Amino acid sequence: MAEHHGQSKFDDLAQMCGVNHQYQKGDRFGRLFPELPGVVLDPEDLVALGAPGGPMDAGANPKQTAGVPVGHVFFGQFIDHDITLDLTSSIGAVNSPSDLSNARTPTLDLDCVYGAGPEAQPYLYVNADGPFKGAKLLTARDNGHTDFAATDLARNAHGVAMIGDFRNDENRIVSQIQHGMIQMHNRFCEQIHANDRYTGKELFEAARKQCMWHYQWAVVHDFLPTMCGHQVVRDVLSNGRQFYKPKVPFIPVEFSIAAYRFGHSMAPLSLVIRDGGPNQQLFGGNLGSFAAVQSCDEIVDWKKVFFVDGENPEHVVRAERCDPLMAPDLLDLFVLREEAEAKDRSLAGRNLRRGQAFLLPSGEKVAKAMGCENEYIQGVTDAANTAAKGHLTGATPLWFWLLTEAGTVGPIDGNPGEGLGPVGGTIVAEVILGLLECDGRSWLSTNRDSAPAPNMRTIGNLLQWGAGHNVDLRERSSTTV
Repeated sequence: MAEHHGQSKFDDLAQMCGVNHQYQKGDRFGRLFPELPGVVLDPEDLVALGAPGGPMDAGANPKQTAGVPVGHVFFGQFIDHDITLDLTSSIGAVNSPSDLSNARTPTLDLDCVYGAGPEAQPYLYVNADGPFKGAKLLTARDNGHTDFAATDLARNAHGVAMIGDFRNDENRIVSQIQHGMIQMHNRFCEQIHANDRYTGKELFEAARKQCMWHYQWAVVHDFLPTMCGHQVVRDVLSNGRQFYKPKVPFIPVEFSIAAYRFGHSMAPLSLVIRDGGPNQQLFGGNLGSFAAVQSCDEIVDWKKVFFVDGENPEHVVRAERCDPLMAPDLLDLFVLREEAEAKDRSLAGRNLRRGQAFLLPSGEKVAKAMGCENEYIQGVTDAANTAAKGHLTGATPLWFWLLTEAGTVGPIDGNPGEGLGPVGGTIVAEVILGLLECDGRSWLSTNRDSAPAPNMRTIGNLLQWGAGHNVDLRERSSTTV
């Protein structure tokens, strides 16, 4: 994915970002629908709605999707950590988005992998003399590990992962995705050095560009169609964004506090991450993280959690349905059991209360603002009231409304529970595509004539390649990398 002669970069990014409907600093959060009022509900009703054993408890036998690989749930978490980090908001107070700093850049630039770069954070990079000094990222292998521990992140003497965002070590699957992205960057370093003899800073920048652009392509053409529906993504790409039109890219709270939290309902209670491996608990077991890899059972086989070309898709573990139900362990978070009271240990309850703390509008108000018919809105609301089992009256919290839409309607070109519905899918697709279009370094704003090789267009294929499964980078569709 490289530029061609005769192709220039876009000079006026504001033209792509829209007509400046939202004036918001890029290092702050903001609102997608600033004119809509925040819904006010009894917080005790929200606590009861998200309580263990309550209406949102999926129980021990939740339903799985038919076609969503479980890896996409954790890849979505990785994307979130690439674009948002809120360190200051509180559930117990009203939050003004414009007052809250976003500690991540609101662009898909992989700063969660690269940090501030080899000059500002040299301890993340190879320091040994040679062509890859300051270009390759460190892994546990660089610390002398040669067994299963070599597939882990680089860690300091206290076992803390040496990575750009600490959250990417919070469970084993996302930490393995982080490791996989590091491997992908390092393989690009090797290929580019072999072909062009680049070294040092020049090699780092060339490899980062390739890694970033391939990642962004996979987000647009693999992740978004899976989670939002192909038709929604095609519509936004073909007809432009209708609601997210920033002057500079920023993160709307309707996205970060509601629509993009759909993955919480799709996370499984337990899963198998490699053929022949054990079924493991995601929370509180060996797949809980912030610790070094202890066995081969913790090493993710990408073809087990993502669709990978040439591999049997029937062997891929599927995500849980996207609906208003969640794994029981998420309603009583293991990591909070010793330090928080019961109402604060439910991720669902926290999401619902956080939405109210951010003055999020109701699902009905947002759907109306996006042009949905009254009959459609009422149908989802009725389903939400049924799912809430008497804990909701009047307006519906945006997050719960969007999960209900996903579970009763689903993607326009899919089935209920197989991803977000039209309202939720449009919010997620528009924001992520908008972040890319408004970033002058991204593939989407720099060179739309560029495309990866046919066998490097999905996140599963990319992670598989980064792990050492050879793909010929000279095999191209329309351009060269």
